[in-house]
Order: sequence, then structure tokens, then C-alpha cells
Amino acid sequence: MAQVTVNIDGKAYRMACEAGQEDHLVDLAARFDSYIGNLRGQFGEIGDLRLTVMAGIMIMDELHDLQTLVDANAAELNDLRAKAGDADSARAAHDDEVAAVLENLAGRLSTLSRKVSGADK
Repeated sequence: MAQVTVNIDGKAYRMACEAGQEDHLVDLAARFDSYIGNLRGQFGEIGDLRLTVMAGIMIMDELHDLQTLVDANAAELNDLRAKAGDADSARAAHDDEVAAVLENLAGRLSTLSRKVSGADK
């Protein structure tokens, strides 16, 4: 288990993470610190716990909006996949119809050819 020190609101926190995830954890902490900094800039000294709760709620609100967007995109993707499946089925049916018409024409041409050559007398 790796260890990394992150800074949030001017305070250092030693945290453990999986090996290779150190940079990711530092980035997450920096992003969280920016929420705290923005809130502190707007509301001043209102207490660390209150700032942390407010930042957490803001992040959860953004997460909710992103989840709504992901759900809408997933629904649209499923709809498009269904339409693509329907289009594939329609194309396959059309291909079968064309093949049947071509087979019919080939048979008629063969019959006509035999008649023209006198083989069908």
C-alpha cells in the first residue's frame, strides 16, 4: 500500500492508496481543495466541518447531474442499437427478396434461352 500526502485547505493529510494510484489521489485532493477554496472565498470563515459538508454536497450534486446525463446517453444508445438491429433485419429481409427475384429472373432467362435455341420444342 502506497502513502501520499495531500493538502486540503492548507492542511496536510497523509493517506494510503493502492500502488500506482498516488497521482490520481493527489489530483482528487487538489480538486476537492478547489471546492473548499471557492466556498471559503464566498462565505469566509464558517468552519472547516461546514465547508467540508458544503463541498461534499456540491460534489454530490454534480455527480447526480452527471449520472442523469449518463443514464440519458445509455437510454439513447440502447434506442440506437435497437434501431440498428431493426435496420439490419430489414436489410436482410430486403436482401432475401432481391435474391428471390434474381433466382426467378434467372429461371425465366434459362427457359427463354432454351426456347430461343429450340431446345424446348
